[in-house]
Amino acid sequence: MGKTYLEPETLLPIYDECDVLVVGGGSAGHSAAIAAARAGCKNIILMERYGFCGGDVTGGYVLLVPALSFHEKTYVQGIQEEWFTRLEKIPRAVAGPPMELAGSKDPEIIRKFAGVGGATMGPDARVEHGFTVDPTELKIEMDKMLDEERNSIRVMYHSWGCKPIMEGNTCKGVIFESKEGRKVITAKVVIDATGDADICRLSGAPTSNSIDDECRCGSTALVYRVGGFSRAEFNQWFHTDREGAKAFMQGLREIHGFMAAMIDGPTDDVSWVNNWQPKRDCSKVADLTATEMGTRLKLREVIDFMRKASPVLKDAYLYDIAPQTGVRGSYRIVGEHIIASDDWAFPKEYDDTIAWHSTVESLNDNAPIEIPYRSILPQKVDNLLAPGRHISADKIAIDCVNLVPQCVGTGQAAGVAAAVAVADGTTTHSVDIKKVQDILAGEQNVPLPRNEHTDKSYMENLVEHEYGLYTDAAKKAIAAKDAAGTYRHWTLSKGAALMNEASENMNDMTKTD
Repeated sequence: MGKTYLEPETLLPIYDECDVLVVGGGSAGHSAAIAAARAGCKNIILMERYGFCGGDVTGGYVLLVPALSFHEKTYVQGIQEEWFTRLEKIPRAVAGPPMELAGSKDPEIIRKFAGVGGATMGPDARVEHGFTVDPTELKIEMDKMLDEERNSIRVMYHSWGCKPIMEGNTCKGVIFESKEGRKVITAKVVIDATGDADICRLSGAPTSNSIDDECRCGSTALVYRVGGFSRAEFNQWFHTDREGAKAFMQGLREIHGFMAAMIDGPTDDVSWVNNWQPKRDCSKVADLTATEMGTRLKLREVIDFMRKASPVLKDAYLYDIAPQTGVRGSYRIVGEHIIASDDWAFPKEYDDTIAWHSTVESLNDNAPIEIPYRSILPQKVDNLLAPGRHISADKIAIDCVNLVPQCVGTGQAAGVAAAVAVADGTTTHSVDIKKVQDILAGEQNVPLPRNEHTDKSYMENLVEHEYGLYTDAAKKAIAAKDAAGTYRHWTLSKGAALMNEASENMNDMTKTD
């Protein structure tokens, strides 16, 4: 037993009261607050530990928003598409193809947008609606979106939600810490958008931190950006001088001690450097500290190496370092539904679908899967929702459903569900899910399968292209990746084994949940 300290009992002041409290202002939390306001809720508080919204995108510099379309149809719209349409009006704020180009196989357009999340590669290369953003411009735009809803949303920056207030199995609010001390906010519905299920873990709802070490979620990052060169010229050098490119990648890995890659940003003069630091848990102080310090201590050596390794980078300099750790996976809820790896093998249909998202997964040719409301609904606890990075999925499937678009999409759905529950006087477990779906599809521009507000051509597009595991395009993509020995952070771990198992058990697994 370690040493302990008995905290004295204290009386906490109630700082504020609201109908919907969103804890965490990342992609999921920001979207939840905006969606709840647009769905008619007038008493919302958005609480965020930093001084800005956006989480991993604006704070961790995860600038890529991929896989919004499948062939000619864009399935991820709503608030996620609003990011693009708002930022494209601002110089240097976003780069990527508009949704009208989705599905094009024009090689020139593919080459133009491939580096910024705007194309699939491999045997069936095509334009895909996706984009990269400038983190500072997105911070500003997220504040503008909140300010537009200022009559409904009160924003609390520099406030860290740390403990739920429970009455039996019902969440009634949250204790938070700030420069003003420890205080309380009460709420009718709480949305845990912390990314690590911080509120859910302490509420009594079951959670899991099981993650496959070979998956993307088993790693952390500290992203940084490099300037002083032309990204287009670097790409040309990289693809022309193959030996130099190989030595460049090996050198980065040897200095850092982990995999790192330079990636196109929205402008030609700055590149962001993503990295994958394996077997680190972003809910552990030691791992977070090692990620931050271990990266920064090597950066001067890295920049010096870059200048010598490529003639294009001779004047390169460290542009900036992300203000927060890049976090991918730790604790997540064990919800009323658990998204499983075979959701990609066999197209599943759910009565409570709240998001219809492609997930950067070659096993099903990047086709969208359905995400049910129950995957953001914790077990055993009511009036608490958990959208975003910590949604309910198994230790392999979580790798493909916690990217930026899924965080935005499940956050938007959670906000609408919370608003409907408050308006109708129901709980999060008894909320009218049909009403939630109709608001999403009919009023908030979110395509949903089998909903009367969504054009039937979306489902026809999936059927036409035989979405699911057994497409020729999927098999070719898997074979190509196996042959290349590509790092699996973009693919479901153990994909080939899943294919074989799925083939043997196809008759038993075609039923929906």
